Amino acid sequence: MSRLTTVGESSAALSKELSDFLIELSIGLHKNAIYPPGHPLLEGATAGIARRVESLLQARSSLSLGVARQQLVIEGVATDENNPVLRDLAQRLHRHHLGAMKFTQGVTASEIQDALATVAVDAGRRVKPLGLEGPEILQQWPHVRLFPLTFEQLQLLDEAPGAEEDTEKAEMRGGGSRAAQLWIGLARAALAAEATDEKLDSAESTDPVVVAKAIEEHKKDAAYDQVVVGYLLQIAEELKAKGGKEAAALQKRISRLVGTLQPQTLARLLEMGGDARQRKKFVIDAAQGMAVDAVVELVQAAASTSGQNISHSLVRMLSKLAVHADEGSALTRTNADGALRDQVQQLISGWQLDDPNPDGYRLALEKMSRAAPVFRQSDDALPCEPERLLQMGIEIQVLGEPVWRSLDALGTHSDLAPLLDVLDAAPEGWMRDALWRHIATADRLHQQLGREPVNLTVVQRLVAQMELAAADPLLDALETADDRMASAYADMLSALGSDVGPLVASRIAGARWGVQRLLLVILGKLAALPEGFAPREFVRHPDGTVRREALRMLIRLPATRAMAIAAALADVDERIVRLALGAATMNCPAEAAKILMARANDPLLSPDLRALGIRALSSNRAPETIAFLVRRTLGKKRLLRVRSLATKTPEMLASLAGIVTHWRDDPSAKTVLALAAESTDPEIVEIMSRRVGTP
Repeated sequence: MSRLTTVGESSAALSKELSDFLIELSIGLHKNAIYPPGHPLLEGATAGIARRVESLLQARSSLSLGVARQQLVIEGVATDENNPVLRDLAQRLHRHHLGAMKFTQGVTASEIQDALATVAVDAGRRVKPLGLEGPEILQQWPHVRLFPLTFEQLQLLDEAPGAEEDTEKAEMRGGGSRAAQLWIGLARAALAAEATDEKLDSAESTDPVVVAKAIEEHKKDAAYDQVVVGYLLQIAEELKAKGGKEAAALQKRISRLVGTLQPQTLARLLEMGGDARQRKKFVIDAAQGMAVDAVVELVQAAASTSGQNISHSLVRMLSKLAVHADEGSALTRTNADGALRDQVQQLISGWQLDDPNPDGYRLALEKMSRAAPVFRQSDDALPCEPERLLQMGIEIQVLGEPVWRSLDALGTHSDLAPLLDVLDAAPEGWMRDALWRHIATADRLHQQLGREPVNLTVVQRLVAQMELAAADPLLDALETADDRMASAYADMLSALGSDVGPLVASRIAGARWGVQRLLLVILGKLAALPEGFAPREFVRHPDGTVRREALRMLIRLPATRAMAIAAALADVDERIVRLALGAATMNCPAEAAKILMARANDPLLSPDLRALGIRALSSNRAPETIAFLVRRTLGKKRLLRVRSLATKTPEMLASLAGIVTHWRDDPSAKTVLALAAESTDPEIVEIMSRRVGTP
């Protein structure tokens, strides 16, 4: 079963039926992309998906699948973006500018087949992506519908800063394209379904108030809500992971959005986010990155959705902390911000208390909570080294701005070992996981792999945390590494398991010969070859080392063993011939036996290779084999028709050893064994005693 998680979760949160459906849908789409129409494999794949959908629709009227760039959202749960199968499905749909896919009761296998064939065509091969097509394309099937998630001329990333709003956009652009892309994706999800082209292309299309209004006005629809929830999950994760100035503009926009939404709308979206445990994780992530006033709004909405009671006194305290976090001095803002987020984490772990306050007292306290800070502390603060600040944050389990700044400062050092030691020593839990996610990223791994010299120990520790996400940086580094480093990178890639296979296979075609050999070595170490990969394509490669690795893989497979051994024996490279001889020593295939007989006197082969060939040939249980071995062992007839052993050569000794090992009970070998038993030659005596077992 594929590992599917909500943001912040590490354990599966989706039913096995839905998980199996997503896996089968992804595989079916992949097969439609590589096989021509009418291929037998397509019919079987479509039938399997149709059975899954029919079973799922027995308990629901429709099944909606949201698309969130590299993740899928189904029944409020976001899939793991590191799962290569489901990430490929999400990316295919996203490249088509599709926001959701919906199945309704009554769907047929032919509809599913036609829809998969339509989506399987790569977006780059169409005149325009499917999401830009009209209803005649997206709604052409009665029970399958594709939802668009795009508008063509959104220029947020290219706009120049000018006014206050433009400055915010420039900050998003400077903070990294992912923050801007997430906000654009959310705006598309909210507006594209209802708005006109003029509105979509306008400068107001990404304004948080406009986006919030679109969400408010849209009628409740599972496919629409799941797309919005998918982007909210990713934005919460991005804010939690990045923090600081890098995501400041995204934080400002999403906080304005949350503050504008009505409580019932927030509750509706949180309800789509899954069960109470999943909502708790989402709020924890949001609490680490969103503005403090938005955090308070989310906490109240989550409490309402989960059927929990949160006391008015606690709400007033959180509101007061939010005021201090916004309007206090620099030191006060930092302390209030950290305290509020810490209180939210403790609160959602087990809120149960009803509000004990009388209405009058409650109103008075609420008025006081909205008042501005009375005392403002000095901004003076004693400096503290980043490592100590990080250790203090870990010790008290508070993940605020000082901790993020310290983490980023330590992350810029050339030697990451001290930082990684601190993270390894941290107690297991949500904070340690969040810190590791912030440090163990593809960008940071790229930086470490680009240093001279590369600290392999640090790289290995990052790879251990990143798992499959480390594959692309390692494959990039493999292209230019020297032999020693390339071998180390190959070992790390092999240790990632069979899931790395498709990524490795996709790099082989464009790589130089030396790298192709290493990539084949990696694939050869995996438990299973990636689907669709054919090592036979490299059997005739110009480079002998590439051919050898390809033949090694083919020899391992029962279906291609005989063919691969025969091809290797006929190769001009002696190292490949030796590989084949080692494989043929036990149960030599008939095709290989014929080649070995033909090459037994080949002057291009060294005597030891010819001898190894005869030893391998002897394991082929065919009458032609024993006849060949006897001819190589017996000499010409003497006077009075007395036979003798042939002149001793490496080939003759190999033939005798083959007879003793595999044919000593065969009548044709009787004469040879009798003559060998009478011999006093030390090598012949050693062969007879070793094989027969006499003292």
